[in-house]
Amino acid sequence: MDKELLAAHVEEVLREAGFSTSDRCYLRPRSFDLAARRDDQFLFLKILSNIDGLNERTALEIRRLAKHLLASPILVGEKTRDQYLERGAVYFRYGIPTLSLFTLADCLLEGALPLVYAAHGGLYVRIDGDRMRQIRLARGISLGALATELGVSRRTISKYEVEDMDTSVDVALKLEEIFNEELIEPVDPFQTEAVAEVKGPVTDNILRLLLEIGFEVVPTAQAPFNAITREGKLVVLTGVGKFSQSIIKKARLMSSLSSVARTKSVVIVDGETKLECIEETALIEKRELEDIDETRDFEDLVAEKKSK
Repeated sequence: MDKELLAAHVEEVLREAGFSTSDRCYLRPRSFDLAARRDDQFLFLKILSNIDGLNERTALEIRRLAKHLLASPILVGEKTRDQYLERGAVYFRYGIPTLSLFTLADCLLEGALPLVYAAHGGLYVRIDGDRMRQIRLARGISLGALATELGVSRRTISKYEVEDMDTSVDVALKLEEIFNEELIEPVDPFQTEAVAEVKGPVTDNILRLLLEIGFEVVPTAQAPFNAITREGKLVVLTGVGKFSQSIIKKARLMSSLSSVARTKSVVIVDGETKLECIEETALIEKRELEDIDETRDFEDLVAEKKSK
């Protein structure tokens, strides 16, 4: 299945699951392909037929964007190397949870989270070690007896219970058979660890003006906007450039993204423009920005542009 067909199927699943979706990101460079929201669940999706096509730099950008916009990064693919992704399993690429189309559908349409994740050496599961220990003690089963029946060491059993050490699918199923209890914990691909990042300098002259006004500015490298600009609850997808057809396309895509992300959308035009806004994206000339001293004035100007 090529990427376009896969992306169309992903959009179909999202719509059926009740998500609002942004326009597809066709502008380059792009780290993600689609944004989607259902109530407070907000996703940034990257779609690749072969998940090995994701590089570390792009993955880091997706995770940074997700962190600052309170989204979950998800990679949807079909295969890795020459193997198809297993249904019901979560894979990881540079910290991004990775699912097959069928696994995504199971999660979003059925609420059935995966029980298995892929790592070096095969497929693994997470077991509830504390629950396992409580059941073992309640039934008077010693560490040694359980280790013998399972064919592992006492230390391994102890690690399962105390350190929540993950195990193979076969061992986990045998444990559940021994206790006749469910011990395998589902893997939630929508709960991921936020990426740690070191803030670099803001080098763009126009973005630096926003810093001087009082905004926090997070520059982007592979997104259809140049920065995420923030002050308190005000979050703005911010584009920069001279007025052109490409800026018009960027503004339209930013409008779609901001609607799903629940943010504002602004393009700072380096030069002149007769337009006040394009769809939901306000257009502000650089000279107008230079006259602003406070973030409140910026917010008022954006509202004024969009009301015309």
